[in-house]
Amino acid sequence: MSEHLRTALSLAADGLPVLPLRRGKVPFGNCPACTQNICGGRPNMKSPGPCACPQPCHGWAAATTDRHLLASPAWAPVWRRAAAVAYHPGGAGLTVVDLDDPAAVQWARETLPATRTVSTTRGEHWIYRGAMRSVNAVRPGVDIKSLMAYARWPGPGVGATAALPDAVRALAVKEPSTARRAPQTLTVPLKGGQEQCRHRTPTYLDRGIAMAVERITEVRSAIHATVYRTFLAVLSTHGRCGCLTDAHVARLFTAAQAKGESPRHCTDAWTNARTALGM
Repeated sequence: MSEHLRTALSLAADGLPVLPLRRGKVPFGNCPACTQNICGGRPNMKSPGPCACPQPCHGWAAATTDRHLLASPAWAPVWRRAAAVAYHPGGAGLTVVDLDDPAAVQWARETLPATRTVSTTRGEHWIYRGAMRSVNAVRPGVDIKSLMAYARWPGPGVGATAALPDAVRALAVKEPSTARRAPQTLTVPLKGGQEQCRHRTPTYLDRGIAMAVERITEVRSAIHATVYRTFLAVLSTHGRCGCLTDAHVARLFTAAQAKGESPRHCTDAWTNARTALGM
């Protein structure tokens, strides 16, 4: 049994979905039976699809915790050629902040909450508890690897794994850069709008707020981006006629904060949405 396979089996036993990497730190390509995704997998490795092939397929989606599959004869040729072991952070409910150079590491130490860190050949991996969408180049030398991505396994690291902070989630969100900063207190200076109200009954507005709250409550990733887009949608539909009240906006803020958003992020997202709409 190869060293890489022993590592993979140990990680899988701990609940970490793993996959082999070839030289260059890239996944093995589709197996011959799945060439051009004829097995049903979707192109560009965006989803594993209904593939029943026993060999590693479809990039990050090959990651598995099935120790019997990992050690099966079908996978043996792959492990003999493997150069490293990788894992799917999002599949284990984790997010990796990949810091590629000393400047990025210094930025993290000054900006992000302490968490479990692992030294890499060029920098460090900072690992947080919680999943989010993966984004490359969120700032110089910094990538975020979580859902639908893989990270090379460099070792167990040191320190306790902290909860995924807002500061990391915010890196994946692009909002208008011209937005004015707002205080943390909730203010909604929208009453007295000049446009004619299009709401035939109060039920129309109440239903819109309820749908917005439901959208925020049910989201599982990209929370900050979803909150901003939801605020934008509410304001574009209900924000110009003066019908929105503090009570309506409080319902939105409460839903967002229940998903982990801070009061400051809620206020900023609301202000940014208003600014984008010219309010």
